[in-house]
Amino acid sequence: MTDQPAEKLRVDKWLWFARFFKTRTLAAEVANGGKIRINKASVRKASAEVKVGDVLTFHQGPNVRVVEVLGLGSSRRPYEEAHLLYNDLARLPERLPRSERDAQDDPAQAASAPSPDPRTADVARRESGTGRPTKRERRDLDRLRDL
Repeated sequence: MTDQPAEKLRVDKWLWFARFFKTRTLAAEVANGGKIRINKASVRKASAEVKVGDVLTFHQGPNVRVVEVLGLGSSRRPYEEAHLLYNDLARLPERLPRSERDAQDDPAQAASAPSPDPRTADVARRESGTGRPTKRERRDLDRLRDL
């Protein structure tokens, strides 16, 4: 083996080094499935090689990632070092809370929405994912319904 840095690297290794996928096997499955493009050319093998300056396009969850390879790396490193291997060309949108996303989608509907009753604002409305109401919260809800 030589001590010189590699000029090319397998695409599955690079995706794993850059921390786009949790395991190299997942990165290889995406590459073997033909779901990665290197410089607009579809890749059907995990052994396809990337070099500095290449542009990779692939899906990651619901998002399409477009990244430029800035470095190859020699091993999987912490995020602080791994994100230096690429330049994200398609910035991911910031995740907004559901109420703000709905207001952005239809501002007229958000403006005409009734304002919450101050007496029931904290009791009658529950945040999504907070689970079942406690016994005390159920009693408070029953009292409000009887008003």
